[in-house]
Amino acid sequence: MADDLSFGNVKETVSAEEWQARVDLAALYRIAADHGWDDLIFTHISMRVPGPEHHFLINPYGLLFEEITASSLVKVDLNGEIVRESPYPINPAGFTIHSAIHAAREDAHCVMHLHTDYGVAVSAQPGGLLPLSQHALIAGHDIVYHDYEGIALNHDERERIVADMGDKSSLILRNHGTLTCGRTAAQTYIRMFYLERACKMQIMAQAGGEVKLCGEDVQAVVAGQSSPQGMARLAEKLVWPAVLRRLDRRLPGYDA
Repeated sequence: MADDLSFGNVKETVSAEEWQARVDLAALYRIAADHGWDDLIFTHISMRVPGPEHHFLINPYGLLFEEITASSLVKVDLNGEIVRESPYPINPAGFTIHSAIHAAREDAHCVMHLHTDYGVAVSAQPGGLLPLSQHALIAGHDIVYHDYEGIALNHDERERIVADMGDKSSLILRNHGTLTCGRTAAQTYIRMFYLERACKMQIMAQAGGEVKLCGEDVQAVVAGQSSPQGMARLAEKLVWPAVLRRLDRRLPGYDA
């Protein structure tokens, strides 16, 4: 395995479209690290490679999120076979979850899965994400659940993940963590940002005692005010550029 984190001149050997996907995905890994959403070398974010082949990029198993660059990402097919030589393997559990969604959802170009303290805490509560904050109402109308079946090494679980997810873009994996998807890194990120913040707010509110939940009427209002199309535009035009500017100050080098 490489120990100098040098992966050669990848940019000159891939298409411009693939390189942009690599840069966006590497940025998202480092954004996750900056938020404190990482879990050592575990959990995953993946990105579909533009083109007719059903290939996608995923993290090299052994690198921290803050170390990942566009060149270090591993390209694999839907069978989990590495299609571009890399000194690093991939995490088979990550492949199971991500390949299921990429294969079933043409709109799921980017898939983000986390094991944060607050996300796992909410995933273990019978009621799941509760309508007790504005963030929860924005995230909540797009969330479904999948029961825990153990470490995701069984490929048979892929069918059940896909069935539970349906056409939604956010999934809470019971006793496990959170997951979002989208057509772009920006869309996937903003969904995860609201979901993770909502989980944190819920645990903090519950720690203070009795909580007041929002009624179904206001839940419906906020659902209408935070449509997927509107949130996608917000993410692409305003949020993502701003977050990249912050990333360039805090953890530069992802685009190498």
